[in-house]
Amino acid sequence: MRSIVWFGFVLGALSAAGNVIHTKPGKRAKIECGASTVSRTVEWRRGSDLIMSRNVKSGSERKGKIAIYDRSKLIQDRDLEISKVEEADAGLFICTADGNPHYHTLFVVTVSVSPSADLQLGGEAALQCQVKGPDPEVTVEWERPGGGSGGPSPVHLNPVANSDAGTWTCKFSRDGATYKETLDIKVKEPKPTTTPSLSSSPQDIITPTCHKCRPRAKGSQPDKSGLLLGLSLWMWVAVGVGCLVLVLLIISIIVVHQSIKRRRRKARKLKSIRQPLRAKNYCQCNGPAAAAAAAAPPRGRQREKPSSLPRQQR
Repeated sequence: MRSIVWFGFVLGALSAAGNVIHTKPGKRAKIECGASTVSRTVEWRRGSDLIMSRNVKSGSERKGKIAIYDRSKLIQDRDLEISKVEEADAGLFICTADGNPHYHTLFVVTVSVSPSADLQLGGEAALQCQVKGPDPEVTVEWERPGGGSGGPSPVHLNPVANSDAGTWTCKFSRDGATYKETLDIKVKEPKPTTTPSLSSSPQDIITPTCHKCRPRAKGSQPDKSGLLLGLSLWMWVAVGVGCLVLVLLIISIIVVHQSIKRRRRKARKLKSIRQPLRAKNYCQCNGPAAAAAAAAPPRGRQREKPSSLPRQQR
């Protein structure tokens, strides 16, 4: 009995005027309450489940037990904002402001293409459009790039053509209004696949211009008979010239080093020759032997000074 009463309530709510919001999974959805001002309390419900209720004057809040509460918040103590929308969030939302209910509908539209949005030309693809909401069934239709009808969902593309590239639009209607969600499709050229031929035909034989050359097939390896140890003649010439330059550089370094050594040796020799002779300094000692040597008479004969004659007395 309770289910029948609630079903009738939902039908009445759906027939009432209200906003219709549609978004994709993972996006953010904002649902306006519908009341211009809230003076006492505001309450949000999804169907019969409480999301949150807040007393505007005191700021106290009552939390709901459904998972959508963790991703919801009130804006200006009135509007509801849901982040990271999920398909299970779709349904009827009721905002009761100061005891006056306002009804809103949230549709979650999932558009996808398999295998991916980057399609290969000539391949196969399937476009899906799924709408979740309070209505049991919603009729959807695809619109091709440029405005042509693509048919109901799902749309199978086989084979994929260049005209399939562009923006596809998934459309659904409710109460005479049409709502849309878009999907971008890209078509790429398939990568060219080349298979090398194992045998060459007579037309692939190249006739050489020289008389001593041997004919070879297209794509075959060049003749290496003129190579020595895998290198051509001009490469060996380059290696020889490089080695010669290296030897000359080493010899130049040795010659310069020897010249510098000779100059240094010659400079040291000239410096030692020009050094002035220094006077020899002898040590004088005050010992007994030195005193005796000083007291000894000089060697050799010395002329004696004649003594003065006595004065004659008068």
